Amino acid sequence: MPDALSPDAFTLDALPPIPRPGRVLMTRPDHFRVEYVINPHMAGNVGEVDRGRATAQWEALRDAYERVGMEVVVVAGTPGLPDQVFCANQTLPYQTPGGERGVVLSRMHAAQRKPEVEHYERFFTGEGYEVHHLDADLPGDFEGMGDALWHPGRYLLWGGYGYRTDRQVYDRFADSLGFPIVALELTDPDFYHLDTCLCPLDEETALYYPGAFTDEGIAAIRTHFRRTLEAPEAEARELFACNAHSPDGTHVLIQQGCADTNDLLRAGGYEPVEVDTSEFLKSGGSVFCMKLMFW
Repeated sequence: MPDALSPDAFTLDALPPIPRPGRVLMTRPDHFRVEYVINPHMAGNVGEVDRGRATAQWEALRDAYERVGMEVVVVAGTPGLPDQVFCANQTLPYQTPGGERGVVLSRMHAAQRKPEVEHYERFFTGEGYEVHHLDADLPGDFEGMGDALWHPGRYLLWGGYGYRTDRQVYDRFADSLGFPIVALELTDPDFYHLDTCLCPLDEETALYYPGAFTDEGIAAIRTHFRRTLEAPEAEARELFACNAHSPDGTHVLIQQGCADTNDLLRAGGYEPVEVDTSEFLKSGGSVFCMKLMFW
C-alpha cells in the first residue's frame, strides 16, 4: 500500500483515472445545534446556535452548489442527531476504475454521532451502492470523508488519522477493497479531521495548512500534488479556510472572510465562491463537512 512515510512508492500518473463525482448530498439542518463538546471548536458554543440563521446559511450553500452546476440531493435530518448535518463524516462513497459503485460505512468516534450512520446506509442502499461495514471483530474508528479524501480524477485516497480515525483502518481498506492510500498523521487537535487542513482542488493542486501535519505528511502532499497553496494559520484555524471545496476544479466554495486564501486561489486560476457558514463553525465544521460528493 502506498504510504505517507514512503512518498516515492508510486507516481500519480501510474494510477487509474476516475471521474469526479457529480452529485452533492446535503442533510437539512432542522435539528442542528451545539449540545455537547467533542472537538475544540465546540467549547463555549453549547446552546449558542441561531437556528434561523443556520438554516439560511445552509440554504445559501445549497444554492451555491446549484449555481456552479452541481446536482444537489437533500435528505432530512433526524431529531436527536444535531451533527447529522455534517454529512461528509458517516460514509466513504467510491467508484472503481471499472465503474463499480460502493460505500464504506463509518464507525464514528463519539458515541453521540454513532446513530447517524444507519440513515446514510439506507440512502446508499436505495441508490444501488454496494455497502461495506467495518469488520465488527477488529477495532478502530473511521469517520468517512471527514478523514478520507479522494484525489481528484485519480484512484487514490488520502487518509487522515490520529483523532477521529485510526491508522489500521486504512490497512484493511487496502487489503479488502484495493484502494491505493496515502496515510497522513494529524498533529493538531484543532484540525481533527483531514478535511479541515487539506483541500484537493484538482489533480495537480491542493490547498493545505502545513502546521497540521508531520514533516513526512508535508513531503507526501508536496510529492503527489505538483502545486500546493499554503493557507495562512489564522484563516485555517479560525475560519476553516481548508474546509473549502472545489466540486469542479474551477470554483472553490469557501467560508467568507478568508481574504489571503482567496488571493492565493485567484492567483492559481480558481474562482472563490464565498459563503457564510459561521453558525456551523461553532460546531467545528464548514463547507466540506456539510456535503458529501457521490456518483
